[in-house]
Amino acid sequence: MDSTPSSNVPPGSLGEVARVFLRLGLTSFGGPAAHIAMMEDELVRRRRWLPREEFLDLLGATHLIPGPNSTELAIHLGHRRAGWPGLVVAGVCFIVPAMLLTLAAAWAYVRFGTLPQAGALLYGVKPVILAVVLQALWGLGKTALTTRPRIAVAIGATVASAFGINELLILAVSGAALAAWLRMRSASAPGSTLALAPFALQGAAAVTATASVPFSLGGLFLFFLKVGSVLFGSGYVLLAFLRADLVEHWGWLTEAQLLDAVAVGQFTPGPVFTTATFIGYLVGGAPGAGLATLGIFLPAFVFVALSGPLVPRLRRSRTAGAVLDGVNAASLALMAVVTWQLGRAALVDAWTVALAALGALLLLRWRINSAWLVLGGAAAGLLRPW
Repeated sequence: MDSTPSSNVPPGSLGEVARVFLRLGLTSFGGPAAHIAMMEDELVRRRRWLPREEFLDLLGATHLIPGPNSTELAIHLGHRRAGWPGLVVAGVCFIVPAMLLTLAAAWAYVRFGTLPQAGALLYGVKPVILAVVLQALWGLGKTALTTRPRIAVAIGATVASAFGINELLILAVSGAALAAWLRMRSASAPGSTLALAPFALQGAAAVTATASVPFSLGGLFLFFLKVGSVLFGSGYVLLAFLRADLVEHWGWLTEAQLLDAVAVGQFTPGPVFTTATFIGYLVGGAPGAGLATLGIFLPAFVFVALSGPLVPRLRRSRTAGAVLDGVNAASLALMAVVTWQLGRAALVDAWTVALAALGALLLLRWRINSAWLVLGGAAAGLLRPW
């Protein structure tokens, strides 16, 4: 029996889920913050699959488990819309476009020794993505930051992130702070923090890497399965994981190859974790690409399947709900910091400022679909004379 909460929205078909997430997978440039913003625009504002409050809870839940947040959010949303089959279809359809594009880039890299040039494409895409993310932040913030304690948590999380504090620590302290505030206000609050125990999977899932091992397809799969099972944080954390084992310990990749692999994950749409596809192809050909991709993404499906039914139970518990509120507020703060960084990288001249302003106008005035904005920005970047 499905344990997701009802929001008076009828369930959708698998075909609908597949179409939506294939399109999102093809057009979601800009990293996890942009992916989340595009999902909010498409599925909350336009299609009304679920209320914004529930979207925020699912987003907060992705920060409590290892793996790629935006991919896990897609999997949650597919489950919310079409049950267990939807969980699989949404995740696969969001991952596959990026995987195929990354595989093509890896083939070209091995054959010609260089990466395809994507500077012109990203020049036009980044400014309009900025407008999409800002709109999502505004809408989500109006829902999540409704009390002074939540606003205070968000401000504190923003300051902590600006000072370089670890994301996990920020999320943990934010959740604990709101739960402590609730207990101070009501000494009779139920002690249900044990409801969060299933999310503390990262310690038990950790697997120690073995140094100086020869390459094998099985070893490649197990390595990326480990990474997908224990990794929290951004693509930069992924880079540190990959460098420690693949470059320094095992020597399967050179430093330059690793940096090129991470670059491909950044400039292709969809999950940044498709860096694994590129690396798998470099060291093991097409079978290596498939096994590496399966290994790094498989834990996300498992963790969402295990944790998803618990989200409504957390919301019904006052203490666990307060923790989730704190995590939601901190998540938006972290998203805002990433947006500031994106803005500094995207708004480099008058053309990009104009593209961002035009994107914001089209979103606010005519509510144009964010996917069309991305395609328009890409066209503007490619057609601009250099």
